[in-house]
Parts: sequence; C-alpha cells; structure tokens
Amino acid sequence: MKLAILTLDDTEAVFRHFSDENVTRFMDISPCKDRNEAEEIIRFHIEDTGCRWGIFSKSDAQFIGTCGFHCWVQGEQSRAEIGFDLAREYWGKGIMQEALKPVIDFGFKHMRLDIIEATVEQENDRSINLLRKLNFERETELRGPLIYYFLLRERWGIH
Repeated sequence: MKLAILTLDDTEAVFRHFSDENVTRFMDISPCKDRNEAEEIIRFHIEDTGCRWGIFSKSDAQFIGTCGFHCWVQGEQSRAEIGFDLAREYWGKGIMQEALKPVIDFGFKHMRLDIIEATVEQENDRSINLLRKLNFERETELRGPLIYYFLLRERWGIH
C-alpha cells in the first residue's frame, strides 16, 4: 500500500472508485455519475483545509481508496475529521488500518492536531471496528444516525 496526495491526474481512478455504490454507501455523497463529479471531489479536497491521499496497491499501483483529513480547525484545541474509503475487493485485509497509521501520525505530528474526530453511521460495522482497533473512543451520545469517535494526541502516544 502506498499513499500519495490526490491530484486532478487521479480523476479517472476517482471516478471509477466513487461510482461504486458499495464505496459511497456510508458516505455523504452519491455514487459519481460522471468524471466532472469525480473532479469536484478532488477539487474539494485540494481546496479544503485538510488533505486527502489516494491509496494505491503495492502489487500494481492501482488506485484502491482514499483517506485523509477535512474540517481542520486550528487554534487552542486543534482538530480535524478523518475520513476513509476503500474499494470493496480490498475490504477485510487490514489495508485501511495500515494506511491510517501514518495518516494519524501526520495529523498529530505535522498538522499538530490535539484531537482527531470521526463520524460513522451505526450500521457501518467495518469502520466502527477499524476505529476501535486504532484506539478511537466513542462519544456516549448519538447525533442522529451518526456515532462520533475521537482520538486524543496523548492516547496515540504523542505528548
């Protein structure tokens, strides 16, 4: 698995990836209908305050997903929300856990985040299990259909 910042050169791969309804099922977007929508997704992440990486397979450098931060709030208690998605044929292989470890390190060390947040739909068991494995804590209160998770800098082992 290799990570690389998303660019407009990735439009075709992003289109193929996000036109799969299995990928977008638990996201706040509909499956892509055309390349323009894929380009909009990339532009959003380029212009957003966070950053988004493409995930590429080791064996053939094929685009298989994305991960990164958005909604970066800087200040006394710096925070950002982490997001991630993976092509269905790669689910359950530990790839996203492997990808998120350096991304979380980047968030705490380079972005100087104090808190990394995540929101997950209650039915998204795979993402819930992944966040637990990565030491995220669950907030006790539900907000609509979403479960909120957070990871503190200290809990990740960075002080």
